[in-house]
Amino acid sequence: MINSKRRGPVCEGNLLRRVAPDLRRKAPRIDVATQRQARRPHPGRVRPARETAHRSELAGWAEHGYCASHSRYFWGLRLHMVATLHGLPAGFALTGAKADERQVLPGILDADPELTAGRAGQIIIGDKNYFGAGFEAGLARAGLTLLRPARKNEAERAGSRFFRPLRQTVESIFDSYKGQLDLERHGGQTPEGVLVRVLQRILALTAAIWHNDHAGQPVKRSLLAYDH
Repeated sequence: MINSKRRGPVCEGNLLRRVAPDLRRKAPRIDVATQRQARRPHPGRVRPARETAHRSELAGWAEHGYCASHSRYFWGLRLHMVATLHGLPAGFALTGAKADERQVLPGILDADPELTAGRAGQIIIGDKNYFGAGFEAGLARAGLTLLRPARKNEAERAGSRFFRPLRQTVESIFDSYKGQLDLERHGGQTPEGVLVRVLQRILALTAAIWHNDHAGQPVKRSLLAYDH
């Protein structure tokens, strides 16, 4: 049972180990992309009245936050995900809108030590919010290298020439969830309902990638064959 008054993340780090271990073994060395996306638990209501938010069963977990990609405030949750460049989810956390991704990502990695064990030199792709000397030092101790764009007034970072095409890959992974799997229009009204509906989308994409891989399809994340 999920406590709707909690503010910590619902975190899952070993989804791949249980669902598609063979795909995990074949994941490329430069394979982990991290990103966060805003989600509204109430479709069509960007920012509900304070009284409505307090009455919701999601109160205490869902929070008011800002979505930079849409330049708007919202009340809801954020989905933080670690995925391969093929889009295969390796771990995720579902948090309140104000959660600091620099605290969430280590939690995802700690939940499943196999994500980093024996993968020294693995690269993580993230956005500008994954910053900080202490944060990057922690990733380095785990054998991970962070690839992200430079922040304002920050010197150009190593590997920046590779970021733009890889960033597009990261965005397209979330577009698959939001566009084809209707992640933002899940309809969940309770913590249990939201989590189940999010898991349905994650498992659906995992199953599609697994099937495409075994069928020898060139695009592992393609949902065209299932989009009817």
